[in-house]
Amino acid sequence: MLIGIDANEANVANRVGSNQFAYQILWQLYQQDKTNQYLIYLKDQPLSSLPATRQSWQYRILRPGFLWTQWRLPLSLYFNQPRPDIFLTLGHYAPRFSPIPTMVCIMDLAFLKFPQTFRRSDLWQLKLWTAYSVRQAKHIFAISQATKNDIVTAYGVPENKISVVYPGVDQLTVQGKSPIKGQYLLYVGTLQPRKNLDALIQAFTSITPLRCDLVIAGKMGWKYQQKTVSHVKYLGYVPNEKLGALIKGSAGLILPSLYEGFGIPVVQAMALGTPVLVSRNSSLPEIVADCGLYIEPPFGHEEVKQGIIQLLSLSKAAKQSQLIAARQKSMNFSWGKSAQKILEVINEFTL
Repeated sequence: MLIGIDANEANVANRVGSNQFAYQILWQLYQQDKTNQYLIYLKDQPLSSLPATRQSWQYRILRPGFLWTQWRLPLSLYFNQPRPDIFLTLGHYAPRFSPIPTMVCIMDLAFLKFPQTFRRSDLWQLKLWTAYSVRQAKHIFAISQATKNDIVTAYGVPENKISVVYPGVDQLTVQGKSPIKGQYLLYVGTLQPRKNLDALIQAFTSITPLRCDLVIAGKMGWKYQQKTVSHVKYLGYVPNEKLGALIKGSAGLILPSLYEGFGIPVVQAMALGTPVLVSRNSSLPEIVADCGLYIEPPFGHEEVKQGIIQLLSLSKAAKQSQLIAARQKSMNFSWGKSAQKILEVINEFTL
């Protein structure tokens, strides 16, 4: 069988969130599958970090990249040979038209739940392009049960058409000491409104006396501006080789999001033995269960503040018990398992 894959989400330098998902799934399929043939579709030449070409693994570069999924990719699927037997998109946007069955990977539907946190142009594209991708897909992969439930509700898709494929956890190594001296709390993720960072900063700075710093690590997203606030430090994007020490050295990782499809940094912290404080919404209770602390609704600065106080007040015994359970739960999330599930569905579908 020839499997076509849109891997553009993986073909970027600083991978976060959906980029990491696409990259890791791509590598796992490359390593695990010795039976099928693969044709990887890209707008640009593959980065050196992507899997190397081999007889069963080829790249097809399609230019120009303008509205690529709307016309350029469909044009190739209709007229270029060899034609894949099935097409997998490692992201939300499937080819607009396709002569072969398509499958898509949906991270979350935050754009439907919190449209005010998105740029208008992004929101328009996310709504329209995700809708047609989901409705015409033969099968959908959701990264959590919460995302699956949202897809069923929003688009009326039958549950048996959706498989939950949890992301894995990069095996972060702790190389050297943390770049931050002293005690600090940590946020890791893209900086954008639905991450609720304004409430986090307001909550943190309202705690007196302040005995630690708040460190915010992640690349700048849309509709967010950094705040110049005492005891709040912005690091920008932190690569994996430095992220382990940063997470391990923190007093706790905080994810106060209004909505999360999964939350990879949370599981990374759980695996490294760092306490986590997350919002009690979307997929986060599903991922953390009783292995962390929660920010309660409505997730404003007062609720975040109470969560931080609880985190900093954990007894040594309570923290140790929680961290043992967290490490154990983090082992459930494996990129190998993720790709294996996708491959099982593809193989069953084409039998």
